[in-house]
Amino acid sequence: MKKLINEPEDVVAEALQGMERAHPELRINHDLHVVVRSDAPVSGKVGIVSGGGSGHEPLHGGFVGMGMLDAACPGEVFTSPTPDQMLEATKAVDGGAGVLHIVKNYTGDVLNFEMAAELAAADGVDVEAVVIDDDVAVQDSSFTAGRRGVGATVLAEKICGAAAEAGRSLAEVKELCERVNAGGRSMGVALTSCTVPSAGKPTFELGDDEMEIGIGIHGEPGRERRKVAPASEVAKALVDPIVADLPFESGDKVLLFVNSMGGTPLIELYIIYNEVAKLLAERGIEIERNLVGPYITSLEMQGCSVTMLKLDDELTELWDAPVKTPALTWGA
Repeated sequence: MKKLINEPEDVVAEALQGMERAHPELRINHDLHVVVRSDAPVSGKVGIVSGGGSGHEPLHGGFVGMGMLDAACPGEVFTSPTPDQMLEATKAVDGGAGVLHIVKNYTGDVLNFEMAAELAAADGVDVEAVVIDDDVAVQDSSFTAGRRGVGATVLAEKICGAAAEAGRSLAEVKELCERVNAGGRSMGVALTSCTVPSAGKPTFELGDDEMEIGIGIHGEPGRERRKVAPASEVAKALVDPIVADLPFESGDKVLLFVNSMGGTPLIELYIIYNEVAKLLAERGIEIERNLVGPYITSLEMQGCSVTMLKLDDELTELWDAPVKTPALTWGA
């Protein structure tokens, strides 16, 4: 294992210390590992909280700030945060209009956020939750009952964050989150495994000439293992199941999100983007907005994921709204 770390058990704590030094606009509770925007709670504004295991940076802490998340709870690497973290985050951002939890569909995340919501409700905080389950690769995996939550999480955090910033009610923000989840679909591919610092060895083995189609962000198995193929074939293997699942149809306008799993450079992501764009054009699907880059990663795993979200005028306007976070900024 070659990593730029000190001790494996200190990775998350020291990363949060570095994040605080790099981004003084954030407020970090180092005892409970909670990242909060510095002006929280904002009176009369719906608070947006998300979280999950570390190792997927910039998800979630990198998306804390104006127009996106109000707080994030990073667990240990690939490990769900605790209810105490989630409760602290919820209370820290409660400005009197309620709090929305955006939860990726992993069993630990779901159970712990449910417990935190119950504890917050007992303290008088109005909490709603939406579980994101956009991965079309498999129905169940080692981490989930049902589909996994992946790339649509980033899109939901941005769109709901914009709605909350505009003063919309908790019910309205929740409905938007549900709409993003209903209209978003994702699938990924891995060319290599990744190494969790505490484990010190790769999570799984892939031959030099193999790739895993439909991989999970923690290294969970996908749909099938294939020989490495040209980008055009990889793009088709991801796009066909995504388009068929919703299904997306000719005339649809979409947000196309091509994401690095951590070890894949932009030059390759743009090749994949080009191939996906050609496949969508053949189907009469119009790319209205896009996002390309490493936004929901799996440590140093080589590979990518593709997420498509069906857009309407309202979702497009909220996507375009100003945002200012460490990992995503425009219009601000």
